Formats: sequence, structure tokens, C-alpha cells
Amino acid sequence: MQKRKASADELIALILQGIEDVKGHDTILLDLREIENTVCDYFIICNGTSNTQVNAIVGSIQKTVSKAIQDKPWHIEGQDNAEWVLMDYVNVVVHVFQKQIRDFYDIEGLWGDAKFTAIESSINQ
Repeated sequence: MQKRKASADELIALILQGIEDVKGHDTILLDLREIENTVCDYFIICNGTSNTQVNAIVGSIQKTVSKAIQDKPWHIEGQDNAEWVLMDYVNVVVHVFQKQIRDFYDIEGLWGDAKFTAIESSINQ
């Protein structure tokens, strides 16, 4: 299969779909493009209820993105304990947390200058 270059919007939509498919919680998109010296353009942050669900979210994102655009993360960290898994798609970095770890590290607070978009989920309705 030919890998094709996806737009950031398409990649974000696929990642969000992967999260939604396995019922990830409290998903937000941080737009970092207006902030100087950032390592990427976007963060997507969500959480699962257990290490099993965190791993399921990561697997679902990988499968959804790979199937649609034949892309895979440049780097993944944290899968061993599945408390905080970072998936680096270069311009988009995904953080999948267990809730208590997310609360502790407060990535959203660290990036308070970013533009936040809360993602509505079918499980929250």
C-alpha cells in the first residue's frame, strides 16, 4: 500500500475516531501553533479508566490511522505500564492517560496558552 501524506485535520479526525471507538474519556485538542518553540502543532489528550483501556485506546488509534492513511507513530512511549502513553505523529502528539495520572501531571495547565477544544463524545451524552 502506498503511504500518502494526510493533512493535520485528517490525522486529528482519525485519532479522535480511534479514541471514540473504544470510549476514551475527556478528550481535548490543544492547538499549539500560536505558541513559540513548541515541538508539535497539536496535542490530543484523553484518558482511560485502566491500563487495559489505555492500551486499547492506543491500539485503536494505531489501527484507525494505519488503515485509513497507512501512517504509524514516529515514536511511542509508556506502553509498558500504560499509565501515560505518548504517541508521536510528529505534528500531532497524543497523550493517553489513566485519570489519576492525568490529574497529577496536568498537561492542560502546563499549556494554558494553547487554544483548547473539548471533543464531544457520544459516551458523555
